[in-house]
Amino acid sequence: MTTYIFILLVIIVILLIVLLMRRPTVDISGLREDNIRLRERLAERLGALSQNAIELKNISADIANFKNILMGNKQARGTFGERQLEDLITDIMPPESYAFQHVMDTGVRPDCIIRLPYPPGDMIIDSKFPLESYNRMMAQNDDGARKQFELDVRKHIDAIADKYIIPGKTAESAMMFIASESIFETLHREFPGAIDYAARRKVFIVSPSTLWATLNTIRAVLSDIKIKRVADKIKRELDLLLADLSRLADRAGKVQQHFAQASTDIEQLQTSIGKIAPRAEKLREMNFGDEE
Repeated sequence: MTTYIFILLVIIVILLIVLLMRRPTVDISGLREDNIRLRERLAERLGALSQNAIELKNISADIANFKNILMGNKQARGTFGERQLEDLITDIMPPESYAFQHVMDTGVRPDCIIRLPYPPGDMIIDSKFPLESYNRMMAQNDDGARKQFELDVRKHIDAIADKYIIPGKTAESAMMFIASESIFETLHREFPGAIDYAARRKVFIVSPSTLWATLNTIRAVLSDIKIKRVADKIKRELDLLLADLSRLADRAGKVQQHFAQASTDIEQLQTSIGKIAPRAEKLREMNFGDEE
């Protein structure tokens, strides 16, 4: 029994050796094609990743530039706000209804003037904002910074009201444009006192979205005013035309009277001629023979 088991183990070992020594038949050409396709796909993926990396770098640079605008010097932030304001106004309002950086009679140069007939008069839009104070408040997050921020906002509201609301020359209100929707929302949510103060000074605080709605309303009002002016002009011309027609009718009546009188005179002349002609015939028929 042990011998049979030993012989069986020997046979199994021999079979394993034979299997291990056999060379597998592999399709080399197929492997090469698969390898080529794999390398092509890898190259495509690497190219896409490289492009994505470039785009991500550009986005990072844009974000850095935007951060420099918001957190950097005051002039850069002012330019950003003015540019956003200009884009909104030029996209919505007709060209003759606004002016940028126009010097007023008082010598001040507002960021934008919306031309409106008086009343209400030209409306001024200011695009500046005390962002340094806002950034300090967000960084420090204490009552002192909050009070200083609200105080700076009120000072800016006073400056707009004093410089850009001129009785008899401009509208009775002005607008303070805030280029950031989040700052606009924070101001309304956390500083209602400043909002009420702006309303009392007749300075309307607007964001890009609220200014867009306001400008569309103003454009509709300007269109109505223009239509009304054209309608008034048409009415005046129509009144003048009717007056001319009335005068023409009077003159035509007088001419008709002249023609009627002339017709009567002609009839009377014909009557006179009719009476004279028979007498002339009688005179011609008379014999005035010569006496011998």
